[in-house]
Amino acid sequence: MTLEELSSHIDAKLEGAIQRRDIARGELTLVVERQDIVRVLTELRDDSQCLFQVLMDICGVDYPERAQRFDVVYHLLSPRRNQRIRVKCETDEDNPVPSVVDVFPAANWFEREAYDMYGILFSGHPDLRRILTDYGFQGYPLRKDFPLTGYVEVRYDDAQKRVVYEPVKLTQEFRSFDFMSPWEGADYVLPGDEKAKG
Repeated sequence: MTLEELSSHIDAKLEGAIQRRDIARGELTLVVERQDIVRVLTELRDDSQCLFQVLMDICGVDYPERAQRFDVVYHLLSPRRNQRIRVKCETDEDNPVPSVVDVFPAANWFEREAYDMYGILFSGHPDLRRILTDYGFQGYPLRKDFPLTGYVEVRYDDAQKRVVYEPVKLTQEFRSFDFMSPWEGADYVLPGDEKAKG
């Protein structure tokens, strides 16, 4: 079955659930409403023409300028059909996406990671808590508005014999940047180039 035929079959089978279908670079992408994600993934897994029985990944994408700032992206594999498919839905910081742990048990840690890194909420998840960062971690490190330096720094204090958290302190000299392009050449003598300018 070609991707065009698969796309048409899925659209007919899931009438009304598919918002958009795209085929680009040999990959089929479906965009669905957040509340339909469980139904869509269940049908893609169980339909005899699809058989997308392996959930390979769930990830988040942050578009802070949009009202629905997050895309939740599901990558599925059909070993019997030797095909892959991508399913996306949009959400924001407040509205949870239904958990698909009951459809694909492997979604458990993927959803926890999306929550930990982006703050994406999943309703009905059996254990939605941080998985990669500390439980006391503030913020969501893969959001585009998260500061590159973070909010706290972690170090081991030998005197206290424990890990301590301290506010990030940056020395001012590390904050001044030279934005000149190295291809245009600096209008001053670079350290080590004193002889070359003579």
